[in-house]
Amino acid sequence: MDLILIRSVFMEKTALETTMSHAFLFPMPTVLVGTEVEGKPNYMTASWCSPACASPPMIAVAINHIRHTTLGIKEMGAFSINVPSTRQVVETDYCGIVSGDKSDKSRVFTSFYGTLKAPMANECPFNVECRLHTAVDLGSHVLYIGEVEGVFVDQDCAADYNPDPVKIDPIIYIKGKYYHVGKVFADAFLAGKQYKE
Repeated sequence: MDLILIRSVFMEKTALETTMSHAFLFPMPTVLVGTEVEGKPNYMTASWCSPACASPPMIAVAINHIRHTTLGIKEMGAFSINVPSTRQVVETDYCGIVSGDKSDKSRVFTSFYGTLKAPMANECPFNVECRLHTAVDLGSHVLYIGEVEGVFVDQDCAADYNPDPVKIDPIIYIKGKYYHVGKVFADAFLAGKQYKE
């Protein structure tokens, strides 16, 4: 009886298989992980990337064991997270479908450096350099957690020292497709004040 009532009040749900195609939250940001491998900048496209800690600031990115990028992270103890604009979708996708052990990707982007041996892509409007803090082997992927050493944003994509996501125009990945960011529709920490029981 309770089950019938629940189905009549709430929208029914479909259980999905817990496979790579369905098991993860979306949308996901598309980023370029920058490393120096054997003395050359290398960039790898990734979408499993997230803030991990506020103090000290840290970012986590999951990378498959077989990826060439892992060599650079281990060798240098550093990596960068670069947020490309939709204008760089061709270069960004290329860095995801071509491996650095088969093709020299050092010229795809113009690299610049902060304080670490972690190349950052100048063409990307938002860049973060990270010192490797922890690497956790989770199975198919290693979760690399980096402590943030520097954050850079294009001047025309910042407002009051904060990145503007609409101006950055990041590439959003959802199940084999790339999307744009939408427009602001509400203010966080204010919208909830309208709630009434």
